[in-house]
Amino acid sequence: MTGTSRALRRLALLLPLTLLASQGLTAQGSAHGGDVRVAVVPNPDAQQYPRPESLQAEDETPWIYEGSDVPRDEEWAFGKLENGLRYGVRENGVPPGQVSIRVRIDAGSLYEDDDELGYAHLLEHMLFRESQYLGVAEAIPRWQKLGATFGSDTNAETSATHTVYKLDLPNVTPAKFEESMKLISGMVRAPVLSDANVDAEVPIVLAEKRERGGVAERIYEARTRTLFAGQRLADRITIGTEETLTSATGASVQNFYDRWYRPENTVISVVGDLDPMLLASMVEKYFSGWEVEGEPVAAPDFGDPVAPAGADPANPVGEVAVIAEPNVQRFLTLAYLRPWRQVNDTIVYNEGRLQEQLALQLINRRLEARARSGGSFVQAGAGEIKLSRSTHMTVVQVAPLGNDWEAALQDARAVISDALTNPPTREEMDRELAEMEVAYTDLVEQRSVLPAARFADELVNAVDIRETIAAPETFLMVFNSMRAKATPESVLQETRELFTGDVIRAVYITPDAGDATEQGVRTELLEDVDAAGNARLAAQTVSFDDLPPIGEPGEIVSRGSHGIGEVERITFDNGVTALLLANEYEPGRTYVKVRFGKGYLAFEPEDAAYISLGQQALFAAGLGELGQEELDRLRTGRKLSWQLEIGDGTFSFFSETRRQDLADQLYLFAAKLNMPHWDPNPITRAKALASLGYEQYSASPGSVVSRDLNYYLYDQNPVFRTPTPEMLEAADVEGFREVWQPILEQGPVEILIFGDFDREEAVEDLRRTFGALPDRKPIPQEVLAREYALGDPGETVVRYHNGEENQAAAVIAWPAGAGRGGMRTSRQLAILTEVISNRLLDAMREKFGASYSPSVRMDWPTDVESGGSILAFAQMQPKDVPVFFAEADRIAADLTKNPPTAEELQRAAEPLRSYYERLSSGNYFFMSELEGSTTDMRRMQALRGFLQDFQQPSSERMLTLAQLYLADPAWRMAVLPEGQELATQLPPGGAAAGR
Repeated sequence: MTGTSRALRRLALLLPLTLLASQGLTAQGSAHGGDVRVAVVPNPDAQQYPRPESLQAEDETPWIYEGSDVPRDEEWAFGKLENGLRYGVRENGVPPGQVSIRVRIDAGSLYEDDDELGYAHLLEHMLFRESQYLGVAEAIPRWQKLGATFGSDTNAETSATHTVYKLDLPNVTPAKFEESMKLISGMVRAPVLSDANVDAEVPIVLAEKRERGGVAERIYEARTRTLFAGQRLADRITIGTEETLTSATGASVQNFYDRWYRPENTVISVVGDLDPMLLASMVEKYFSGWEVEGEPVAAPDFGDPVAPAGADPANPVGEVAVIAEPNVQRFLTLAYLRPWRQVNDTIVYNEGRLQEQLALQLINRRLEARARSGGSFVQAGAGEIKLSRSTHMTVVQVAPLGNDWEAALQDARAVISDALTNPPTREEMDRELAEMEVAYTDLVEQRSVLPAARFADELVNAVDIRETIAAPETFLMVFNSMRAKATPESVLQETRELFTGDVIRAVYITPDAGDATEQGVRTELLEDVDAAGNARLAAQTVSFDDLPPIGEPGEIVSRGSHGIGEVERITFDNGVTALLLANEYEPGRTYVKVRFGKGYLAFEPEDAAYISLGQQALFAAGLGELGQEELDRLRTGRKLSWQLEIGDGTFSFFSETRRQDLADQLYLFAAKLNMPHWDPNPITRAKALASLGYEQYSASPGSVVSRDLNYYLYDQNPVFRTPTPEMLEAADVEGFREVWQPILEQGPVEILIFGDFDREEAVEDLRRTFGALPDRKPIPQEVLAREYALGDPGETVVRYHNGEENQAAAVIAWPAGAGRGGMRTSRQLAILTEVISNRLLDAMREKFGASYSPSVRMDWPTDVESGGSILAFAQMQPKDVPVFFAEADRIAADLTKNPPTAEELQRAAEPLRSYYERLSSGNYFFMSELEGSTTDMRRMQALRGFLQDFQQPSSERMLTLAQLYLADPAWRMAVLPEGQELATQLPPGGAAAGR
């Protein structure tokens, strides 16, 4: 049973449709205009279409509910064509004007013969290359012109059991929707699988395989072979093998296509902002005529997990692997495997699934407590999954603190042994049930604001696991039913079933080949483990009512309109300011952001280790007299969270909460500023995790870029350095406090609360929390004077990795602007960036087959006046790094002389405009756009004509921007395998040489 909620009708914030696309917004606003409202927007497409012939009747059991007593989600309409194709359609207006289309083929890598490995994924690529209505490489540009972004709005996925083609179509009209359905039908029903197209696409897939490869992929493949030994899942990696891919021909790929791409293997899910009768009509129009020859082929037998001969039935330990790879963190996986079987997706079945969830939450709470208190592992957890219709498995994963993996495994097993021996206490159960209730109640509260894409995905995912879909009210009903029946004894029984398997398998990953043997791991698993007598958390009551006040409630010195819509601005006598926008447009969602300080600029050169540790441990270190465990107790039964963001020029706390928990969320944030606690355990644990993971950065070029890019891009600014184990070892709790306490005390505070809440209650809550803060200390002048500087664009920075010899990465960056005064310029520059991205993708992927997914991004910081860039990144073979730099230089140079064509600008600008139009239909967007505007009105001024900045871009403007930002030499960085040198010449014949 999967699913979430009912659809939102055509509700939209009118601001993006009026003020953002007009010149009617001024910095001061209007007392009578520019209101942010929600209204029911008339749907011009809402007319009666002829009833689709294959739509199932209301009194007929929809195909997805056959054999189930789960209540039907009435928002869905289902149909089944005579050719066997099934579909589901649903109206949804989130975001407004979008339709999400999913076409699922019941064939993935498990359906491949031995000489077809990788064909399911290759075929996914082939459908985008050429088809009945789309010429070679036309698919992506065609949908870009329709506003769909490549990689997010237009995409596909191949798994072990299915292939899904995805399109999120913005600014939809009946004509645009019909055109898209026609194009998709041509892709699915009539792809052009010629030798030429296969030869063109295979190098791209091989580039993807190369970029995906390396240590992580080797570990994944070895782990998969062990855990699923004897099943097809063990040796059918989705990407395939180089041998089978290079041997592929048009005929061999066509054979795979003919076998599995059939209407009876196809499910189409369409959800969006059009009449569902139109959605169904178009599915039937373009797919009812799909006829294929021959009888359908039965899916292959995926096989069952089976213990080896002679295994002890009471403890059937089977295959064990020790995988030694340098630069990896020690990690244990223990799996209890049972056969996957088709179930009747009934209410009783789902009650049992929820009891399994309850049992695992109890265990994971205990494992987390052991890790926090300084146990032999830094992380451990248990989970359950029905994987690829091949196995129903329970998995335990353990990350040892040091190299004593035996102690870590024993400790984790002892915690689980206690759960298998003794029933949980009622207090433990009530705590986890309260957490589950919040989650399921939250779904019900938010059911009207969940996006179309989520519903479209849920239907195809439900089909993949052979279960039904359900509304959130059904989930809550089943949860309440389970809660009424659950007892400590029934949870104990569920726990025992979870940790019973037909076979038990294990994988130990280590950087030291002499660390363990397979027999050593097997011996550990065969040994009995005593139940941990101290695994359970003692009952403890922590209440907000018992916490000390922040201070004397503050006084409001000003309150009124912020000059835009219904946004209200409040200033307290301690200087704290707040922006509030209360509405019910997104039920159950209240966004809170607290801004203060100067972000990365606030740190000293020696603070790098404490920056990293703060991101992990600042909130976990507690507040007042409360440590991490007490904070967790406070959150029980509430929707409370905390997220620290360190920006270029500001710090922020963020949470998505709900109106009934807003007061407590504000208290937690204010208390963190005013009465921070410095529990050493989270800091020590964060040090251990960061140290253990550091060596993994050297394992691949992409990881090296993640580690080193900002440090070198910003002229080796020490605050951007990823801390080494030696730096972390030197860090201590007192140093952590010395760095972070002044930061929490300094600078003006701005709070933004946008969403579903009571305005007057929130004002009073602010008085008692942020209004009660003591006067803030000033930010030192030396910090205020700091700026960012990009590295010297002279000699290329060269870094090295010790992974695969055929992997490299390259980055090139041009300086760009920064600051709120240039935000409208930044939107135009974003269009130019997309032009560069499209050209680089065409060159490196389509022309040379050298890189699977080169990308270009524009960074225009708004909280500082320096440090922006246009940055391109790609992974490739070492010999192709000069090709990447040459192509990037060529593209930049050409744009400084010749403006983009009108077609290029449409491809670049329309997806951006559509993206921001969709984004601007919610409260979070406006909160993000208005943050900082209490101290800098340019933020509000930049909203004028927001969407117009992406409409009909001028070629002359693009030429001017290119001459301004792309004419100077670019900064460069290359990551090569250890021992190789950066080539200074292009390879003979260009990037394609040697293929």
